[in-house]
Formats: sequence, C-alpha cells, structure tokens
Amino acid sequence: MKLDYAQMHALAAILRNGSFEAAATELGVTPSAISQRLKALEDQAGTLLVNRGQPCTGTDAGRRLAAHIEHVGLLEGQLAKDLGAMVPTAESRLRIAVTADSLATWVLAALAEVPGLLFDLIVDDQDFSAEWLRRGEVVAAITSHARPVSGCDSVPLGVLRYVATCSPDFHAQFFPQGVTIDALKQAPMLRFDQKDELQASWMQRQLGRKITPPSHGLPSSQGFVDASLLGLGWGMNPEPLVKAHIETGRLVPLIPDTPFDTPLFWQSSRLLRTAIDPLTRAVRKTARVHLPRS
Repeated sequence: MKLDYAQMHALAAILRNGSFEAAATELGVTPSAISQRLKALEDQAGTLLVNRGQPCTGTDAGRRLAAHIEHVGLLEGQLAKDLGAMVPTAESRLRIAVTADSLATWVLAALAEVPGLLFDLIVDDQDFSAEWLRRGEVVAAITSHARPVSGCDSVPLGVLRYVATCSPDFHAQFFPQGVTIDALKQAPMLRFDQKDELQASWMQRQLGRKITPPSHGLPSSQGFVDASLLGLGWGMNPEPLVKAHIETGRLVPLIPDTPFDTPLFWQSSRLLRTAIDPLTRAVRKTARVHLPRS
C-alpha cells in the first residue's frame, strides 16, 4: 500500500479536531478537499477509517494510520534538524499517554521544557496507558508497568504518592470510632472511573478486605480535591495536591501515616528514540524534582 501524505495528513487532522470542517481549517483547504482525500485513502485501504459523527472518531485502522503519519513527521523533523536544513519545517507533534494525576501535578512542567513540539495528550489510567503504546497509537506513555512494551524503552521515574483524605466534618460523621470495614461500607467514596482501583488497593492494604462502598464517579484530579474539601466523599488524592490542605487542617487523612505509592515509568518508542530524546530528558529531569523514589 503506497501512502499519499496529503491524504494521511487529512485523516490525522480529522481525528485531532473531530470534524471535517476543523480539519480543513487547520490544513488551509476546503472541507470538500478533506472529504475527497479521506475517501481516496479509505478506497485504497479497503476499509472505513473514520466514524462519521459529532465528533468524528477513528476506527482501529484509522487510528493506526493517523499515528503512523505523526511518527513520520517526527522522523522528518529530526532528519531536517540533523542535516541542518535551512528551510524551517513545521513543528513536530508528539502523541503521548499520561495519567490524569501526573498531568495535574508535574507533567506540564516537563512539556514546557521542550520548545518546538506540539503535544496531543491521551489521558488514561497508569495501569492501562501502556496499551496505547502496544497499539502503536502513541509514541510514549507514563505507566505503572516497568516491563517495556515490545519495541520500547522503559525508565523509572519515581513514585506518585497518594493520601486517603476527606474533610474533618466527613471524618467525624462517618468515622467517629475510626476507619473500620463497617464504616467504610457506609462512607461515600470518590472514584475517577471504572478503571480506578486506587481506593480499593488502599483499603485492601489497610484492612485486608475488598470493600465496595457507595461511590461518586468523578473523572477529575482537581475535582477529587474539591469534592473532598466539600465533604462529598473520601478519595485517594495525590499528595502534591493536598499537602497544603492537610497542613492547614482543611483535609485530614483517613488513617494517619498510610500513604500509597504508585511507581511510574516512562516508556517510549525505540524507533523514535532520537526524536523523542529531548522530551525524555525533560520528563526524567522533572520527575526527579517532583516524584520521590520508592
């Protein structure tokens, strides 16, 4: 299959922006041209690449092809840099998978250390973010898995420390006799999404039992903190986000001195190592400042 770059860029732009119109605006062409390029690419691939909707989303094949053209752009950008090209090239785009809590606490500082790159961030749980690498849809991921995905390098970053926290009033209402299994069965819990097992893991470690409390679904790191402050429930909050609140007494640990550390690793494509290396260095440097070692 011989790939047409204009068609591939049209596909990638549709998936980045969610519509044919927005893709046309980004690439400086008409929506009709975007539609024609996509149709030609789908005819050549012999399969549907984009699910038309609001927003448009990629099929499995479409996402793989879009990731491929992004990777090609990275390699071309690196080649131009290595050859000392006199003509400026478009900024390279990196698609990486990150955890919501890392994004809320330290990752943006790392991205800001690398000028000349554009980022598409995929937010997923640390136990699942490596799947994006396995599917070839991202060039790097922050994950809890030390074992490298095939074709990738893996480096340890440190641990993101969590503290089970709630408001003082919530603690007094639900845990007057301390944190027990019966009390936890009644106290509303915060849960990021169906993949979030942090609260369950902490309860298993502290009480030796799997418990299923009533829970709020709240897919926001800062929302977790705000909900805890408001007494909506208890949850595992990243220590960097709640340290000041604990020091002022606005939040309290459910059980003192019971942090939960989640090891984090940076996995990145070995094929694109040279192009990704500036970001890898920035991620490792920033992690050394913000993440304690296990």
